[in-house]
Amino acid sequence: MPGRDSMLSFLGNRYARLLSAVLVLQAAGFYALSRREAAPSTRPLAELPTQFGAWGMVREEPMDPQIQAVLRSDDAVSRVYSNPSGQRSASLFVAFFKSQRTGQAPHSPKNCMPGAGWVPTASEVATLTVPGWPRPIRVNRYLVTKGDQTVLVLYWYQSRDRVVASEYAAKFYLVADAIRYNRTDTALVRVTVPMADGGDAAERMAEDFVRAFFVPLRRFLPA
Repeated sequence: MPGRDSMLSFLGNRYARLLSAVLVLQAAGFYALSRREAAPSTRPLAELPTQFGAWGMVREEPMDPQIQAVLRSDDAVSRVYSNPSGQRSASLFVAFFKSQRTGQAPHSPKNCMPGAGWVPTASEVATLTVPGWPRPIRVNRYLVTKGDQTVLVLYWYQSRDRVVASEYAAKFYLVADAIRYNRTDTALVRVTVPMADGGDAAERMAEDFVRAFFVPLRRFLPA
């Protein structure tokens, strides 16, 4: 039976199976992304606490209209916090997107910071433990310089009950959440710390700051 033999030959072909799986995923993704989205309700990021443990807010930094026009986030906050000594500061930036179906999506700092004149010097993925979270989180660790300034950047994508460092993994979960939950909301979380006193001190301070605000921030992002 030629028809049956052809079908068995097709199913036995690894590349044909892979192509079929991709087509099925594309079809599922198209169906999921074409449905009316169940946009989650959130609290305004402007209501974030001005105190995270021992870290207190120093100032709020208004969003540049040109940056917001490119970012197109539904909500965002940019602040500088200081540790108890008052001699160390860390900047917190959070951008929230209710939906990514109309082209709104986080812009990786790896792309936007070089455009602002910062030159990348190192990039890796770091693992942090945070209180109130059942497992370590993986975040991007990024060093950039401009003139004689060096800054440590930690950033990640946060959606539902997960923290994702990889842009590719974030895209995968975008489709998965659209199919399963009919949602594509996400947030970009970025921490920047000057490395004026050496790398080790900046690392410790950045990690301490993340541990201080991680749980309070979760209350402002959809679960």
